[in-house]
Amino acid sequence: MAEDYGLKIGIEIHQQLDTKEKLFCKCPTEGGKEILQIKRFLRLKRSEMGEEDRAAKEEFERNRQFIYKFHDSTCLVEADEEPPTEINREALRIAIQVAKMLKMQIVDEVHVMRKIVIDGSNTTGFQRTALIAFDGEVEVRGEKIGIATLCLEEEACRKLEEGEGFAVYSLDRLGIPLIEIGTKADIKTPLMAKEVAKKLGMILRSTGKVKRGIGTIRQDVNVSIRGGARVEIKGVQELDLIDKVIEYEVERQLNLLRIRDELRERKAEVLEKIFDVTELFKNTACKILRGKSVKAIVLRNFSGLVGREIQPKRRLGTEFADIAKSFGLGGIFHTDELPAYGITAEEVKRLREFVGASENDAVIIAAGVGERVEKCLFRIIQRAKYCLLGVPEETRKANEDATTSYLRPLPGAARMYPETDVPPVLTKDLLDVEIPELIEERAKRYEKFLPADLAFEIADSKFYTVFEEFCGSISPTVVARILHVIPKELKRDGFNVEVLREDHFRKVLELIRDGKIAKEGAEEVLKLLIEKPELSKEEIARALESKIDVDSFIEKLVESKIDLIKEKGDLAFKPLMGIVMAQLRGKVDGKIVAEKLKIAIKKYIKNN
Repeated sequence: MAEDYGLKIGIEIHQQLDTKEKLFCKCPTEGGKEILQIKRFLRLKRSEMGEEDRAAKEEFERNRQFIYKFHDSTCLVEADEEPPTEINREALRIAIQVAKMLKMQIVDEVHVMRKIVIDGSNTTGFQRTALIAFDGEVEVRGEKIGIATLCLEEEACRKLEEGEGFAVYSLDRLGIPLIEIGTKADIKTPLMAKEVAKKLGMILRSTGKVKRGIGTIRQDVNVSIRGGARVEIKGVQELDLIDKVIEYEVERQLNLLRIRDELRERKAEVLEKIFDVTELFKNTACKILRGKSVKAIVLRNFSGLVGREIQPKRRLGTEFADIAKSFGLGGIFHTDELPAYGITAEEVKRLREFVGASENDAVIIAAGVGERVEKCLFRIIQRAKYCLLGVPEETRKANEDATTSYLRPLPGAARMYPETDVPPVLTKDLLDVEIPELIEERAKRYEKFLPADLAFEIADSKFYTVFEEFCGSISPTVVARILHVIPKELKRDGFNVEVLREDHFRKVLELIRDGKIAKEGAEEVLKLLIEKPELSKEEIARALESKIDVDSFIEKLVESKIDLIKEKGDLAFKPLMGIVMAQLRGKVDGKIVAEKLKIAIKKYIKNN
């Protein structure tokens, strides 16, 4: 596919850092409790050269109010009511450490820039970002992939809700330090893109200083093909989706090029006039149109193409509907899919007559508040005109099924200008950071006493230091099972294993090492700690012992198996031990049980 279509791919990795404080204030990087709301409108800003960014300009046209949830863990910096502090030195050191691991050239002086973003994801109307290093490389399967830049920037707000004319964000995530790593367009296949993202993620986790879990790392993918355009796909959350996202984007661009060629053959054109057709649908059965301002545009000789599929379950009309949704509308209707949705054939006929459209033309209609509908349709006119040219450069959102949706035009250089509130930082005093052992190298060490798959899981675990501490005094496979396998099984059974901390695993392993519980009791102990996280080792041991009276249990078992003991004598130990351990496994050390059972058997034989 790569050679046939001239495929070029670049990856951007965005990783939250696990620092104590945010990037430009002293607030913690963990969320708090909501205490109030702030409402804002964001305005369009010009760049240092006095130019307007096209992405920001379109967002301004959407005219939305932004509602921000303020928490007790946030401050006036996040609310844009107070200047930022100096850049977080801890985060800066981590960024430099990663840059060294990628063999990058580190800048002598860090300058913070403002990147214009007025989609509400930042209260300021811009994102603070700083170039830390450039021109590095990462080796994947024997191939060197260039790393263009490494930046340190502030995380955006967390979007909670959006609707017509508004969006709601939470401020708890805003300002968390974020590393952005951008590769060069050296990647030639979808599978290689996934491997590169996997390798970069492994390098970042190897520092031991990054956050983990859903939403803490995101992959953006830049894709282009010969004759197409560069498209940035934002927010690929699942690593395993990267190759499929790229394949679907190639398919989309190829189909748009085919549509372009067919439109040129048809001598198609896009009328710039917007028709008010509200009266035509005054008494319609379509609930989406009834009682709203309804307007229409005409696409000459587009008939049959608006409804053509360009990605699985997504059509050219879906591209137009994405634009409508970005303006807060529910979507669009087009004549390739009508009559339907309560719109009758007679209403379609009257619509065509009113706007002067033939059967070869496509008519698009949208409904909502008049001004918003008009702005939306004007933008769809621009997009439809681009169908005659090919593939537009744009930013798209990754969907869960690996298809993509339109977000905004691709930003340009006009969105950057200097941040005057944050002083520059010299890096010469921050370069003494050590390069940590890579997870893949650690895994190779662990393969000496663990299966390869399990070795990598433990090497990649945030509890790998616990493994190294106890694998000399307890079997490595037992330690690995307690740290990884048992929690995985418990999670599958519905237990909230996220509450388990390093000190919990250390308690379990110390109890086993000191002979206080059997290794089989680890699962039971972890269940106890999930329910009562503050239990001490002594309380855990007592809790297990209290669940059963071992002496009483063995005594009753011997009495119930008199015939077996008479028949086999001391040889009855083995089958009886099997019965006992089936009941007591994990609750009592096997050696203790064996000693007690032998004594009980000998006592019975002696007395009888």
